[in-house]
Amino acid sequence: MKEHSLWHPVMAANGLTDAPLAVTLLEQELVLWRDATGLAHAWGDQCPHRGAKLSLGRVCAGRLECPYHGWQFEAGGQCVHVPAVPSFVPPASHAARTHAVVEAYGLIWVQLLPDAVVPLPAFAAETDAQLRKVLCGPYDVATSAPRIVENFLDMAHFGFVHEGWLGMREATSIDDYRVEPTPTGLLATQCRAWQPQSNVHSTATAHVEYTYEVVAPYTAVLTKVPDAASVALQGFRESIALFICPTTPETSRVWFRLAMADFDSPDNKLQDFQHTIFMQDKPVLESQRPRRLPLDVRAEVHTTADKASSAYRRFLKQETITFGVC
Repeated sequence: MKEHSLWHPVMAANGLTDAPLAVTLLEQELVLWRDATGLAHAWGDQCPHRGAKLSLGRVCAGRLECPYHGWQFEAGGQCVHVPAVPSFVPPASHAARTHAVVEAYGLIWVQLLPDAVVPLPAFAAETDAQLRKVLCGPYDVATSAPRIVENFLDMAHFGFVHEGWLGMREATSIDDYRVEPTPTGLLATQCRAWQPQSNVHSTATAHVEYTYEVVAPYTAVLTKVPDAASVALQGFRESIALFICPTTPETSRVWFRLAMADFDSPDNKLQDFQHTIFMQDKPVLESQRPRRLPLDVRAEVHTTADKASSAYRRFLKQETITFGVC
């Protein structure tokens, strides 16, 4: 499947220390661990000897040790020690199934398909030294990754799901906005909304301009520019990345990466605001049926306010994405 060639976030980088951890990606069970140099590794969570979970083992002298018979595997996946036969030199076939790993945006990313030449999803704000970065999550959500991306792109729910925060019932009309396809998904510009509290520093209802970009099938970025007079912090601006690990076709793990012109607020203050907003979204997301996003244009009805989500569905279909859609 195309999804196996993509990079997917699987856990916060600072959560992986000196013990192996189990994660699930695209219905595949993986074990993550760090070697003696601190380098992260992602393998199939199954010992090639008798199929025990390697995540139940331990890291010993920079090697991952199986909990069942103590087989030890070096960083490249090769078994280098079999305690029951100390003089045995394991051949190349005695190896764990390994996957590519990178650390970026405060997360560990895994690519299941070997040698796939696919770039990591872009988050331009990450390299902006004038923006402070904070990671929020994870959130385990009982719906598909595409449903979550589509919700992220949707402004028409603000006045109902986020009433008093990102929207109000007295101003639910969505002005026309521009959507154009890009090589990684889509770009939606000229998106506007009246918001009582658009961010953690809002002091008044404001007219806020949004820019949305889908930068990978399961990744999107939002940039918000509020009216300067409505924000207590001078020069405030923010960019928010939505990173999703598709665990199964109908379940997901979600993180938000905040990039804000705010170096004074404690992390928990910024995280609490994002938590409040997403916990308003979560029950609605989990109520949607089907949980997999329908790509057939006849499956659900649409209006002009749904231009971004319609473009997103076309993109997934064009890219032959099959995980989390129907």
